[in-house]
Amino acid sequence: MSRLSHTSSRVVQYSRFGGAEVLDIAEVERPSPGRGEVLVEILAAGVNHMEAFIRQGEFDSDHSAAFPMRQGTDFSGVVIGLGEGVSDLKLRSDVVGHALVGSHATHVVVPRENLVAKPAAVSWEVGGALFLAGVTACRALEATRVRAGDTVVVSAAAGGVGSLEIQLAKLRGATVIGTCGERNFDYLRQIGVKPIVYGDGIAERIRAAAPDGVSVFLDNFGGTNPELADELGIVDGRFHSSDDRKEIELRAVWPDAETARRDTEILGELVGLVRDQKLRVLVSGFYPFDQVQDAFEDLEKRHSRGKIVLGMNPVDPARVTKARDIHEAGR
Repeated sequence: MSRLSHTSSRVVQYSRFGGAEVLDIAEVERPSPGRGEVLVEILAAGVNHMEAFIRQGEFDSDHSAAFPMRQGTDFSGVVIGLGEGVSDLKLRSDVVGHALVGSHATHVVVPRENLVAKPAAVSWEVGGALFLAGVTACRALEATRVRAGDTVVVSAAAGGVGSLEIQLAKLRGATVIGTCGERNFDYLRQIGVKPIVYGDGIAERIRAAAPDGVSVFLDNFGGTNPELADELGIVDGRFHSSDDRKEIELRAVWPDAETARRDTEILGELVGLVRDQKLRVLVSGFYPFDQVQDAFEDLEKRHSRGKIVLGMNPVDPARVTKARDIHEAGR
């Protein structure tokens, strides 16, 4: 699959904090799996706002103490190496998984427990985009106890996390209202949600759409949304802030053992929903690996609807989709 030698790998890394321009691709020695680990050749990997925040130095910590640093959590790929003690996977198995900061690469080594099987019905791009956004959405719904009968407001509803929160809340039996720009109205209607445009008078528009009131607010943007939630009468424990979202994402990117275990369980559940066509993951940007800077520039300018994904193997130019092109076309 790879044009590299059997002993090398390509990785995205950066040697200082900054914007997308600090990202480089380096050729390094290919990692080898240790006991209980698996070597995966990555075919697709999602890009996420949290990776940009870390690269910009927003969460400088012991985890980010040494340069060069790598990035990336989501991935899908093919098993090409098994460490000692791994007996329940076969070489050439298709998998979806999560890595401890390093999936923006052609190869990655992860614990066996970080992988789930990729069904044929789940594309590489969707599998590679699923982990961080999906886990964040699921944990937000768990934290706010979304259930049948709730009316839920989701802000930034057309984004990678928001669009999954919408669908997962509907699967729980909730009614969902999504706030977004007008250009995303058709997309939200396609996934069964009433769109409400941002701006002055938004509280009145939400009340008109939900005359019996709203019970949960999932905020993916910040700004004045906490005040909006108060105005709508959201009670303690049922407002999930953009800061709450960041905390969930940080725990998923830098997990302890129990968090990693539960997040893999959630990933398996999400893969099953996609397989069964109960969950739709929109990939609005598909970029060759070498265009990782472009991918993050479009993400950080909020040009994306749904998810942006990197393709690690040589990508047919006909399959390349730039989120900025969709944004500028107003589609």
